[in-house]
Amino acid sequence: WLWSQTSQMTQGCVPKATCLCLGPAGSGKSLLLRRLQDRHVVDHTTATVPTVGTNLVTVPLPDHTQVTIRELGGSMAPLWHHYFQNISRVMFVVDASNLCQIAAAGVLLYTILSEPQLQNVKVLMVLAKMDASYRQMRNEALLILQYRRLKQEVSQHITTAEVSATTGEGLSVIIGWLGEK
Repeated sequence: WLWSQTSQMTQGCVPKATCLCLGPAGSGKSLLLRRLQDRHVVDHTTATVPTVGTNLVTVPLPDHTQVTIRELGGSMAPLWHHYFQNISRVMFVVDASNLCQIAAAGVLLYTILSEPQLQNVKVLMVLAKMDASYRQMRNEALLILQYRRLKQEVSQHITTAEVSATTGEGLSVIIGWLGEK
């Protein structure tokens, strides 16, 4: 009895993440996850710092369930593959306001989509910081990422969301995607 109680308690200490949040450094992953965790609070006074290592974030869903997302820092890209086991979803965040970063983000995205462990995952490509970009940049970002070609060549189902963590625009798309069965 004591062992099963302890086992249950320790299993509850670190939630199992089935969704990864990946993307280049500075793409907006941390602020996006903070905003998903509490959609009603916008804290303009707290600056985010680059994630070194990983963060676990629990996001509440409308059906009163929750999903745990593991954010991996952009600087950890060479180590991301160590976290691919038992993952069902990947959120890949790209800073849509930084065209210089998008090509490098595309290389990272193609690399993770070719990983054998991720062949059956659902992928959400998040074009972040849409409040800091103009609408034409969305089209340019998709062109640089070769989005049409990507959707044809990979086995994963890819969804796109245009998001601003600052204004809250597009957060409902992510919540809907996280809640899909």
